[in-house]
Amino acid sequence: MNPFTEKAVRTIQSIPEGHVMTYGQVAAAAGNRRGARQVVRILHSMSVSHRLPWHRIINAKGGISAPADAEEKGIRQKRLLLSEGVVFREDGTVDLERYRWFPPDASME
Repeated sequence: MNPFTEKAVRTIQSIPEGHVMTYGQVAAAAGNRRGARQVVRILHSMSVSHRLPWHRIINAKGGISAPADAEEKGIRQKRLLLSEGVVFREDGTVDLERYRWFPPDASME
């Protein structure tokens, strides 16, 4: 596993229940502020094998980024976040001021 991937996996695993991070935040914490798409690939390919809390990663606007053909996954993600106490606004986004988590050892955006 390359260093970026390793750091991204550790960062994702460290997100506490009831909190979220953005794709860009995870990328920055792993050492590449422009690596958000790499984070998407890591989540897609490693969530099961590394037991990643994939549902705690959302987009920079506080929304769930499920593709149109994966609406069920978006519903599941929202359900998982709600079960952890994350509240969604009327527009379907998460209040990043309230729920965003910053790893103590990472410099963030």
